[in-house]
Amino acid sequence: MRGESSPEFCVSSSSLLRIAYHLPFRGPEIENWFGTEDGVDPAIDNDWNLLPFMALSDGAHTATEDFSYFTLRKAATNSDPATSLFGISCTRQIDAADLKVRPPDVTRSTVQKAVVVIAQSPQHFGQLREKLSIVTQAWFSQKDFTDTQILKDFQESLAKNMKYLDDEPDQFLGLGLREFIHDWKSQTLVLFKCCLLQPKDLQDCADPALDNHEKAMVMPTSLKSSDRNSLLAYMGLPLQVFGKGAFFGPYTPLQQLDILADRDTKSYMVGSTNSLLLQQRDRYSDILINLDEGTINITSPSLRQALSLSAADRRWVDSLTQTVNETWDEVNPSRPNTLGYAGSEEYIRNQFEEYLLSFLSTLKYHIYLQAAGSLSASTDPPSPAPDFSMAFLNAFTSTHAFTLFNTHTSPHLFDLIPPQHPTSGPLSLDDVSRRLTQQIESLHLDERVREGRENLSKHLAAGRAKASSAMQNLWAEVEALREAQRRRQMEAAANSPANESMTTVRRASVSSQSTNISRSGPDASQVQASVSAAGQRASSYVAGWGSWAADRIRGSSHPASSTTDASSTTSPISPTSSIQEREKENERTSGSWGGVMARWRGSGIASTKRSSYEKEKDKENRDDGIERLDA
Repeated sequence: MRGESSPEFCVSSSSLLRIAYHLPFRGPEIENWFGTEDGVDPAIDNDWNLLPFMALSDGAHTATEDFSYFTLRKAATNSDPATSLFGISCTRQIDAADLKVRPPDVTRSTVQKAVVVIAQSPQHFGQLREKLSIVTQAWFSQKDFTDTQILKDFQESLAKNMKYLDDEPDQFLGLGLREFIHDWKSQTLVLFKCCLLQPKDLQDCADPALDNHEKAMVMPTSLKSSDRNSLLAYMGLPLQVFGKGAFFGPYTPLQQLDILADRDTKSYMVGSTNSLLLQQRDRYSDILINLDEGTINITSPSLRQALSLSAADRRWVDSLTQTVNETWDEVNPSRPNTLGYAGSEEYIRNQFEEYLLSFLSTLKYHIYLQAAGSLSASTDPPSPAPDFSMAFLNAFTSTHAFTLFNTHTSPHLFDLIPPQHPTSGPLSLDDVSRRLTQQIESLHLDERVREGRENLSKHLAAGRAKASSAMQNLWAEVEALREAQRRRQMEAAANSPANESMTTVRRASVSSQSTNISRSGPDASQVQASVSAAGQRASSYVAGWGSWAADRIRGSSHPASSTTDASSTTSPISPTSSIQEREKENERTSGSWGGVMARWRGSGIASTKRSSYEKEKDKENRDDGIERLDA
């Protein structure tokens, strides 16, 4: 939720103010000014009614800390003409419940405020941004917005020290050219040349009606070769980037879009966080740079042709990009990893300065050759203008910036700066190789292969799961079909006559088996019959052994008669034969057990003399038979 917010401002050589967002019906409002005279409100005097909307950009509430850059038109006074001022704001927010002192106008859950610095030049905004961030964070840490002493002290220090910032080496702090080239590569030169195709000087960028720089321009008459600033002024720099009819708004709220559609606005460079400009790109832009997507879309066909890079241009920007990439440091992108000059911020600025000076010198030489015509065709070298692209050269000569440059500089600038491209020369194999290498790197094949591999693994896993699920479903369907078929066969078999009879037989068999199983259980009559049979076998066994023992006693008392009887025709019955006859009788009555005993006795064990061991066994058998009988 977007909470109350308000900016803190200052003006003079630099002014500070505070802006807060209050209620939806009131919107962002200026709460305090620091660095102005008592009773003076610069917003009212200069008609800065859109200042709070510039300081609190759309979507600032979604970030912990957000910065906004904008331009303001300072109205003319009795002593000074109208001019441009430059603003930078730092926006933060805090939960209303964390405030130590909660003002009565705080009605939302969050409080959003912006501290804004307005200066006469944007040259030191890199350093100013770092200081503004620290001060804003310290002010929020107090959790008491009624205590503004820290803001007053900050404004006073800015007013005293701003004039000494020109001598500091870090005046370009925060303006990361290395990151810009690393991200945009060859498109960096496209954007640079695009800026040259419009009238440009930040002195008159806040309002299309301003042309103070043009009125103050004079042609330099002297040159100090040892003085860099003197050399740049003699070469016509800085160019009139934003002059009459041009507008520059680093952040432009929707309330300011009517300036873009005004008929007096010939050109502009604006920034916005609102998607409305993306939806109406054909209406508001010739070239659209989407920072979120990192793309450049040139909608004007003529501008697209003019911004096409020549072979020398590509060689130059590819070499610069390669230098930055070779010295790139992920931990600290603002400086080379070699800590040397090559690839540094100063190195990049000098390279662009050399390119611009060479272009202006070549342009003057090209104009000189056109004016001389055929008289110089045989004596002077050919024009190197094609190295900068003739389409771009012709487009630049049609701008108001070229008119001011050509009328305020010497026609023989090419005698001071060689009229040639910094990387002039025919296309070589190294150029093609370097270009192919950078194009391949721009494709980010490693990242795409890695992403493709991850996506492929995910798709394979998903496909494997789907295939497994499909096979399981298929087998489930097959099993269901088999089960249905088996049931149909069983139903068909149950309905046929043959199966009815077979079913009857099976039922009868099952019934008989169950009956037998029920009968196989313990029965008293069967137990009695078994006991009776065992008793008969035992009594028969005992009787046989008793008869044998009696015969042996008789035989021992009449040995002569036994010899005589043995020779007679009718021999008496021996104990063994008697036992055998009885065993045969027992076998018929008691089964196989009796037969086994008969064979055992008939094998010669029943001899005339028995050992003591056999007698003991006979005794044990008799006792066992008695025990079975008792059982």
